[in-house]
Amino acid sequence: MPILHAIILGITQGLSEYLPISSSGHLILVPWLFGWDDFAGQDHLKKTFDVALHLGTLAGALAYFRADVMRYARAGLRAMRAPRQADTDGRIAWFLVLSTVPAALVGALLDSRIEKLDDEIWLIAVMLILFGLLLLYADRLTGKRSVEEFRARDAIVMGLGQMIALQPGTSRSGITITTSRWLGFGRDAAARLAFLMSLPITAGAVAYKFADVMANGGIPADMRGGFAAGIVSSAITGWFAVWGTLRYVRTRTFSPFVVYRVLAGLAVFGLLASSFR
Repeated sequence: MPILHAIILGITQGLSEYLPISSSGHLILVPWLFGWDDFAGQDHLKKTFDVALHLGTLAGALAYFRADVMRYARAGLRAMRAPRQADTDGRIAWFLVLSTVPAALVGALLDSRIEKLDDEIWLIAVMLILFGLLLLYADRLTGKRSVEEFRARDAIVMGLGQMIALQPGTSRSGITITTSRWLGFGRDAAARLAFLMSLPITAGAVAYKFADVMANGGIPADMRGGFAAGIVSSAITGWFAVWGTLRYVRTRTFSPFVVYRVLAGLAVFGLLASSFR
């Protein structure tokens, strides 16, 4: 795998994992657009590389939210020992864990079927447009709830949204932000919750996939350089994506991301149509 390809895909993953534009969709569209075949049809290597890139974005987000993670982890442990005395942080910690359940169950049960959706380029385009428009609608709703008002019902509803995001093109952060805006959260709180919710679900997915990677012989020696470059580039851009998005939505709407999603979806349809001529 060329180092340049790994870096480009790492940057793509780092940005699109936290911007509401779909990382899984872009990791499929970028190689398709440029005609890259870095893994020579070996799907298990492609999936291994995807896991590596998610490890990078997880590291970037953990670096940004390190203080929050430590605070919620300590509060969550205290809540486990004395549930009736749980404070706000303790409850939020366990609600964040609860939010991972729907997607984790569906992902584990339907893993092989979900992987087959990667080849449906037209469906990715549909999801980019459809869920972009849903984000536009939800973003126009009035919402003032804060992170501290996060409840079990919110965790379940937003967790169901993450389950839908298993379809490439939907965007895990996008559907979570959309759902949280429907639930009345402000833009900053919606983005922050989406990013915090990504930590346990991504960590679980990486651990699950890593076990499969090791069972299939691990990372080939001649690809380790590319994997390392992808991880580092996705970690760095992931940190900047979190920082930039939270800074941006404090004073602005999600409309630019909607415009991008719709234009990207239409462009994919255009390319698909031209290939049939």
